[in-house]
Amino acid sequence: MTTPVPVHRDPASGLTAGSGAEIRHGLVSRLSAEAFGSLFIVVAGLGVPLFSIPQSSPLPAALAAGLAVTAAMLAFGYVSGGHFNPAVTVGHAVAGRIRLGDAAAYIGAQLVGGLLGALALFGILRTLPGIQDSRTAFDTVTAGFGEHSVIQAPLAGVLLLEVLGAAILVAVFLGTTARNNINKTAAAVAVGLAFAVLLQLGLSVGNAPFNPARATASALFSSSWSLEQLWLFWVAPLAGAAIAGLVFRGFAEPVAAAGSAADGSVIDGSAADDVEDFDDEDADVADETAAVPAKAAAPAKHAPALAAADEPDSRDEAQEFFDGKRG
Repeated sequence: MTTPVPVHRDPASGLTAGSGAEIRHGLVSRLSAEAFGSLFIVVAGLGVPLFSIPQSSPLPAALAAGLAVTAAMLAFGYVSGGHFNPAVTVGHAVAGRIRLGDAAAYIGAQLVGGLLGALALFGILRTLPGIQDSRTAFDTVTAGFGEHSVIQAPLAGVLLLEVLGAAILVAVFLGTTARNNINKTAAAVAVGLAFAVLLQLGLSVGNAPFNPARATASALFSSSWSLEQLWLFWVAPLAGAAIAGLVFRGFAEPVAAAGSAADGSVIDGSAADDVEDFDDEDADVADETAAVPAKAAAPAKHAPALAAADEPDSRDEAQEFFDGKRG
């Protein structure tokens, strides 16, 4: 019997304890986890600054968002990988960790969750008698540049900040969830802390969220100018995520000579999620293994002892290959 090869092998599933085989969760379950985690992050990340008095310091909002990321990854990371951010998903796709189709579905789920979270906050604002215009209130937490930036930061400055921040965040995520990282159980804490630190900087400049789903959620409930500037908060973080994914794919997980990592995980140019069912190939191996004794039964003219010695090794190598121990 060969070890089952899971179809979904997102490295972020390493957040769970134990060394057993990874469990495949259906796409619906993964999308639900992504949507709910994104909702939680948006509610915490936008709700705290919306209702904080005074709103002069970005520290409470940054800490709240970072802690929300950590909690969401710990709660749902074992199901979906704990992305909750289109930039993180794009980084995974570029690094070869997730199929493009699944990545698109993830981004859609993150947008739905973020919009639901922002809608809930907007509904709360509408019930408060002291707030006359809910959209104007949302303007205070919406990403912007130029005159809509806290410090009047120009487009170029906010763009560079978003690219840099997203690249750092995705690099931390990819690095802490790598298969050869012995400390990957602490990935949720590392990513949450990195997000909190980056947000403290981003919110001070122009409410830069380093998360296109969060930027979209707040922009839809803000004044019209927010939608006009929303493109920047998609292009810049996705570019930074792509850069981090390329760097990680090229350098962070060097391919061994045999084409596999020390722990047997597939780390070549193809995505781990692209591993499909190997039942047919297992059957072929079984047929080949069964055919070996027939070949050995035929009279050998040269070195029969050597051929007999090589026969178990061939079976062992094939077995180890489909068990994931050889590339």
